Amino acid sequence: MPKLLFIVGSLRAASASKATAKALMARIGDRADCEMAEIGTLPHYNADVTDHPEVDAFKAAIAEADGLVFVTPEYNYSIPGVLKNAIDWASRPAYESVFKGKPCFIVSVSGGALGGVRAQAHLKYVLNGMLAEVMPAKEIVVTMANTKVENGVLHDDAVLDFATDAMTAFVGRMAA
Repeated sequence: MPKLLFIVGSLRAASASKATAKALMARIGDRADCEMAEIGTLPHYNADVTDHPEVDAFKAAIAEADGLVFVTPEYNYSIPGVLKNAIDWASRPAYESVFKGKPCFIVSVSGGALGGVRAQAHLKYVLNGMLAEVMPAKEIVVTMANTKVENGVLHDDAVLDFATDAMTAFVGRMAA
């Protein structure tokens, strides 16, 4: 089975992004081995730091994964700083990083009506700049997400059915 690494752009324990990732992992778990990365322990990006165990472990997890699934909220019309920080660490060396050629799948989450679509656009731009392979698909957005979380898991069958179909295609592309 392909190995998927979920990278969640929120640190909050009760995060709707984490709840969405958990729901997606449950939905796709029979077709892929799923793991969630912990990006909150990474230090602030500093190019002078060349050897850090948590950074090394994060980069190794990305390298070992067959595909990456980003589930991110939108903060101030873009991606959260903690997510950008994690991406910056893993983006080195430039144009030869663990992101080069790595299949990526993006889901955005918002407490509002737009579902994080602006964050999704920014994330795609960043990943394309690192030569990652962003899955071409209709945007998967979770609107009013905070109202759809029960016991730490997202409950929205329409969104999850749509996302599961797209993720099944994503996993299928890795197996091909």
